[in-house]
Amino acid sequence: MSDEYSADLITLIDDDGEEHEFEILDEIENEDGVFYALLPTFATPEESLEADTYYIFEVVEEDGEEQLAEVEDEELLDRLAEIFESRFEEMYEDGDDEEE
Repeated sequence: MSDEYSADLITLIDDDGEEHEFEILDEIENEDGVFYALLPTFATPEESLEADTYYIFEVVEEDGEEQLAEVEDEELLDRLAEIFESRFEEMYEDGDDEEE
């Protein structure tokens, strides 16, 4: 049995030098920039099921390199969350249709 689904993973390093692995859930590119919805990965499936928080990061250029940064504008963050959540609903609805 082949696994058709392969998560896109990214590792981010925080200000303390610690690595954190995330699954890329979705990407939005609009007039405000490029944004990623990221879900932390966990060591056990149980931890994954308990996780209900995803993070939104913005692509910024620093010293000629693309990096991800927290979205600091609360209004923009709220708009992005609405868009991502609407897209998540569409993705899950499409998946439900395929199973029927």
